[in-house]
Amino acid sequence: MKTKILLVDDHKILREGIRSLVKGYDDIEVIGEAPDGKTALQMVKELLPDLVVMDISMPDMNGIDATRQIRKEHPDIKIIALSMHHDKQFVSEIFRAGASGYLIKDSAFDELDHAIRVVMSGKTYINPQIASLVVESLVSQTSTPPPQSFALLTEREREVLQLIAEGRSTKQIAIDLSVSSKTVESHRRQVMGKLNIRSVAELTKFAIREGLTSV
Repeated sequence: MKTKILLVDDHKILREGIRSLVKGYDDIEVIGEAPDGKTALQMVKELLPDLVVMDISMPDMNGIDATRQIRKEHPDIKIIALSMHHDKQFVSEIFRAGASGYLIKDSAFDELDHAIRVVMSGKTYINPQIASLVVESLVSQTSTPPPQSFALLTEREREVLQLIAEGRSTKQIAIDLSVSSKTVESHRRQVMGKLNIRSVAELTKFAIREGLTSV
């Protein structure tokens, strides 16, 4: 039986590269592609893949929140994170969200096949470049603090922050989230208060630094 995969990344060229790579294997099949976390949630419901290869920094919804929702609704679906981030905070947070693997983008093509087979066998796969960070954390017996955006903000506040950083107006965000403009404004004030940030420009810089969205 083939392992059915959903590719989630906002860079089409990377999705095409992975799809091309997977074509070389008889027991792995790409059944769909999504450019962002929200689209991924819908496609997971429709396609029910065995595994999702998930970017972390994407528009509309980041990969960490998307991973958390997918695992909550479909606990049997495995997720491999695909990221440019080497920070142990991001590694820890994506695993807290329910991922079973973590690949660095610049080595993904060399490792993906192996990572898929490891994860589908019920084990965890971590890219060797960042494995030392995880071991470091365990040896020091200190818990890795989550990024500020996940430690301080609710999931809905992170959604609003990400959409603000991506240039959406209050009205557009209200439509996207199916809430009132007043509710969006309330979330924006709460976010700025919690983060002690006073401008949209600062919010945007924060969201990029925290990996909620890409430049």
